[in-house]
Amino acid sequence: MPAVESTDSARNRLAFWILGLCNNFAYVIMLSAAEDILSVAEGSKTPSKGVGDPCQKSVVRHHCQLLSTGSVLLANILPSLIVKLFYPFVMHPVPFGIRHVFIVSLQICSFIMVAFSQNVAMSLSGVVLASIGAGLGEVTFLSLTSYFPNYVVGAWSSGTGGAGIFGSFTYALLTDKRMLGLLPQNTLLTMLIIPFFFAVAYWKLLPIPSSLHRVSICVPSTYFISFPDSSDDSVREVPVAWRKSFKDKLAIVKVGFMFQVNSTPSNDFLIIHFFQPLILKYMFPLALVYLAEYFINQGLLQLLIFDCEHSFGIGQYGQYRWYQVLYQLGVFISRSSVEVIHIPSYLMPLIPILQVTNALFLLWDALEQFIPHVAFVFVVVIYEGLLGGAAYANTFHLLHKSVIFKHKFDSFLFQTESTEKKELSLGFVSISDSFGIVCAGFLAIPAHNYICSKPN
Repeated sequence: MPAVESTDSARNRLAFWILGLCNNFAYVIMLSAAEDILSVAEGSKTPSKGVGDPCQKSVVRHHCQLLSTGSVLLANILPSLIVKLFYPFVMHPVPFGIRHVFIVSLQICSFIMVAFSQNVAMSLSGVVLASIGAGLGEVTFLSLTSYFPNYVVGAWSSGTGGAGIFGSFTYALLTDKRMLGLLPQNTLLTMLIIPFFFAVAYWKLLPIPSSLHRVSICVPSTYFISFPDSSDDSVREVPVAWRKSFKDKLAIVKVGFMFQVNSTPSNDFLIIHFFQPLILKYMFPLALVYLAEYFINQGLLQLLIFDCEHSFGIGQYGQYRWYQVLYQLGVFISRSSVEVIHIPSYLMPLIPILQVTNALFLLWDALEQFIPHVAFVFVVVIYEGLLGGAAYANTFHLLHKSVIFKHKFDSFLFQTESTEKKELSLGFVSISDSFGIVCAGFLAIPAHNYICSKPN
C-alpha cells in the first residue's frame, strides 16, 4: 500500500501527534487521580481532596490507603491488555473509522462515570472504560502507522508522551489548592473537551490514504470490511489470518501467522514463525521496563511522603500528583526525541537493567525512609520517565524500520516485507507494555500491604 504523499507530511505529523495525545489522555488522568479515586473508600467524597490537602508537619508512619493505587492501575490496564490480545482476531473486519467512533465514545463515558461516582466500584468501572478505549486506540493507531511513512511513528510516540505531561500537569494544576483549586469532579468534566479534539484529528485533520477502507454514515454496508475471496488473483492479497474463523485463528497462534507468499508457482501458504524473535528482541525488554516503572509509580510513590519542611510545603496528595507530572515529563522528553536521538538495538537491553535498578532503590527507601527530601525523589522519577519513554519510542521505531520475515524452504531463503505483516507485528508487540504494567499492578498490591504492615 502506498504511503501518503510527502506534501501531507505536516498534517500527518500533527494528526498523529494529536491522536497519541488524546488516546492516552484519559489513561493518564485516571492514574493522576488514583489517590482521589481511592479516597472514596475511606468515607470521604473524592472532590474534597482537591481543596483540602495541607502538608504534614511530621511523617511518623507510612501513608497507607485502604487500597493500593495498584488497584487503579489494574483497572486501568488489564482491560487494555485483554483488548490487545483479542484485537488481531476480531477487529480487522472493522474499518478504522468505526473503531475510532467506539474509542471516542468510551473515553466520554469514562470521564462522566468517574466524575459522578459515589463509590470505589463505580469509579473503577469508569477507569475500566478508559482502559478499553486506550488499549483499542493504541493498537489501532499503531497499526494505522503502517499505511504512512515512518516519521508518523515518532509523531504518535511524541503525542502519547505529551498526553502524560499535559494530562498529569493539567490535573495537578486544576486541583492543587495553591493554583486553581477545582474539585476533582469538575476537573474531570472539563476533560470532556479531549474527545472532541480526538474526533477532529482523525476525521478532519488526518489525510486518509486512498488504500484505506472508507466509511459512509449513510451506507451501513461500509461499516464492515468484506475481504475478497483468496481465489481472485486480481485483488490485493490479505493475510490469511484475517479470513479465518476465530477457532482457526487460535490454532494458528500456536505456530505463527500464515501469509501468502509469491515464492512458487502454486503460491503455497508458508508458516512464518516470527513470534519468538519479536518476543526476545522487542517484547520482553519493553515489558520488563514497564513492570519496573509502574511498580514504582503505582506501588511505591504512594508511600513516599515527606513533611512540610522536606516537601516544599506540598501535601501528601499533591506530592503524588507532582510525582506523576515529573514522571510524564521524562516520558515526553524521551519519546519526543526519537527522531533526533536513536538508541541502537544493541544498547536497548541496558534500559530494563537501569529501570529495575530504579525500582529496587525506591523500594529500599519505602522500607527504610532514608531519602532526606522530596527533591531527590523528583529527580529519580524524571530519570525513570526518560528511560521508559526511550524504551517505548525506540522499540517501535526500530520495529517499524526493520520488520522482515524470513522462512527457509527447500534450501532457499525467502524474505517478504509488506504493510500487512508490519501492521500485525506492530499490533502484536504493543501487547508487551500492557503485559508489564499488569504484572506491576499485581506486584504493587502485596508490596503495598507488606510495607504498610511493617512498623516504622
